[in-house]
Amino acid sequence: MKVTVWNENRHEQTNKKVREVYPEGIHGTISAFLKEAGYETETATLEQPEHGLTEEVLNQTDVLIWWGHVAHHEVTDEIVSRVHQRVLDGMGLIVLHSGHFSKIFKSLMGTTCDLKWREANEKERLWVVAPGHPITEGIGEYIELEKEEMYGEHFDIPTPDELLFVSWFQGGEVFRSGCTFNRGKGKIFYFRPGHETYPTYYNEQIQRVIVNGVKWAAPVEREKPVYGNAKPLEEVPGE
Repeated sequence: MKVTVWNENRHEQTNKKVREVYPEGIHGTISAFLKEAGYETETATLEQPEHGLTEEVLNQTDVLIWWGHVAHHEVTDEIVSRVHQRVLDGMGLIVLHSGHFSKIFKSLMGTTCDLKWREANEKERLWVVAPGHPITEGIGEYIELEKEEMYGEHFDIPTPDELLFVSWFQGGEVFRSGCTFNRGKGKIFYFRPGHETYPTYYNEQIQRVIVNGVKWAAPVEREKPVYGNAKPLEEVPGE
């Protein structure tokens, strides 16, 4: 199983507070705990040639993790199309936090993926609403984060195939924070927590959810469906 962790890596270059929280970058922190969980991981960032997502890299990637925020518009349409096709072909995709507004997530959802937001150091409580799902394995009734950015409904996404987490924020809003989707042969998991100025990705329960998500999103081996004009399997009158 090979995991590629993609991060635009822009905040880490321009914001001292983010560098203090994630000295190895958000991608480095996520990659590190996935390696501890036994996964083979690589990282890729926006400034690399082809954003680090060459055909060779993507063809060898079983699950792609995506974190972006201020540079969504800088991701080229060519790379978005390349990732989109790999998802349809079976690569898993985990979209984190502000990646909800990335080109790749919006193209796979077919909606604006817009929402309410507020930065006010609020408590977030992520309630598990699918306790029997593999992604919530090992998680109690809820995950509590002392400080996080608020995302609030309405979240303009298609109705999820599965809803795993619903967040409550100290200011009163709620949000669908853990959602799964199927597109083609690929599986997608959107997971909300992870604002760049908070140490969210050091939280062991958040790490557990992402590790579980990688396992869940891994490709399933199956024969490629056959499309187009088809010969009948049985004798058909008039043939």
